Amino acid sequence: MAASTVTLAPGRWALAVHGGAGTIARSTPEAEAPYHAGLRAALAAGQAVLEQGGTALDAVVAAVVALEDCPLFNAGHGAVFTADETHELDAGVMDGSNRAAGALAGVTTLRNPVLGALEVLRDGRCVLMGGALADAWCAARGVAAVAPGYFSTAHRRAQLHAVRARDREATVLDHTGAASQRGTGGETRMGTVGAVALDRHGHLAAATSTGGMTNKRPGRIGDTPIVGAGVFADDATCAVSTTGTGEHFIRGCVAHDVHARIAYGGLALPQAAERAIAGSLAPLGGSGGLVAVDRQGRIAMPFNSAGMYRAWAREGEAAASAVFEPPGRG
Repeated sequence: MAASTVTLAPGRWALAVHGGAGTIARSTPEAEAPYHAGLRAALAAGQAVLEQGGTALDAVVAAVVALEDCPLFNAGHGAVFTADETHELDAGVMDGSNRAAGALAGVTTLRNPVLGALEVLRDGRCVLMGGALADAWCAARGVAAVAPGYFSTAHRRAQLHAVRARDREATVLDHTGAASQRGTGGETRMGTVGAVALDRHGHLAAATSTGGMTNKRPGRIGDTPIVGAGVFADDATCAVSTTGTGEHFIRGCVAHDVHARIAYGGLALPQAAERAIAGSLAPLGGSGGLVAVDRQGRIAMPFNSAGMYRAWAREGEAAASAVFEPPGRG
């Protein structure tokens, strides 16, 4: 795709977002329109930061906040349920200019977990915090808190019950299992969200946020808050945000693998991203994809699942989004 091959002139920004990977049913243009709108709203939020000369870090956080606030996506409001019919949210951010990172795991009351992860990064005394103490620490620093019921939607509860009716032990990606993915209006719902950006100053950043997998074991933590698995950024190479079966992304260190194939193998971003999915994720049995941007503004979005939701924009180009495309079209 063109998004993977264009090199930007110095001083121009680039931005890409994703809304999750899995078995994505084809639908009508009318049914897909809200999802395009959600992706484009996230792009607009990040683009507004970049157009004003803001940092890549602030841009990816702004984009992910927009996705967390949209109930169509499995992050923030509209997150999936655990097996205990609760919500446990994860988020991670990384600044490519200095490799600073912040992440949260298993939080339950932060309206926008990505803002909490940003506070962890800014504080700098640790990288990863989790659970109730992380909720309280972030709230004390001014991150908005909500009652846990804020994250619930009727669709997500029905989705959990449908999965458990088939297999009480099963955990599924938000897009996998068509029968359990249908809302009352026949719509499908989206999953883990993330964003990557290059700003006008040449800096890179990445952010990822998720409610996890439907019917997941309480206490389970996926790849989203793990540096090198669900999120990674280094100005020397690229920024990466992943989505899919988290345990496999952790075992394959997939986000870092893209960086390593560029830094040590000399590959260009499109090839590095594709080989990370094919060579590090797929052999482990993992399913999913990633979005990535390099310091030249090239964007890559490979996946090995049946589809992946993503959108991208670059300075001087019209924004674009894809709700469904067959494998290999990333």
